[in-house]
Amino acid sequence: MRTGVRLGVDVGKVRIGVARSDLHGMLATPVETVQRDVTGGGADIARLVALRDELDAFEVIVGLPLAMSGGHTASTADALGFARALQAAVDVPVRMVDERLSTVSAQSALRSSGRGSRTQRPVIDQVAAVIIVQHALDSERGTGQPPGTVVSSVEGS
Repeated sequence: MRTGVRLGVDVGKVRIGVARSDLHGMLATPVETVQRDVTGGGADIARLVALRDELDAFEVIVGLPLAMSGGHTASTADALGFARALQAAVDVPVRMVDERLSTVSAQSALRSSGRGSRTQRPVIDQVAAVIIVQHALDSERGTGQPPGTVVSSVEGS
């Protein structure tokens, strides 16, 4: 198991949930929710770069929203495009990991903890990011291999 902090990202159309792992890669915790910069100005990317620097993360894990069948959707294309832009801005690898059902799991966890749907919105993206990072950590611990696939800022898929 590689040591070092990983930064996790759950890309949404309006908000981006951010989580991190501990130094030993055992546990993921929420960090914050970043507003998606729909103007194209890059404020969201800049904030993630700042968080990567603050936490000294050695990689960024971005959730890849696939259809239940494993196929690509509009959200898949959006997350891939965002990950490519992020890869171009950070000096560490960006990895895409399957995030199917992470938001559903986050909603379920918050509901079972007694949080109402109105109070869930600000934190649901962070919880989804925690689930993505924790899944990646568990996968690496189980297989001995880094999770997902590395994004290339020039990759064409």
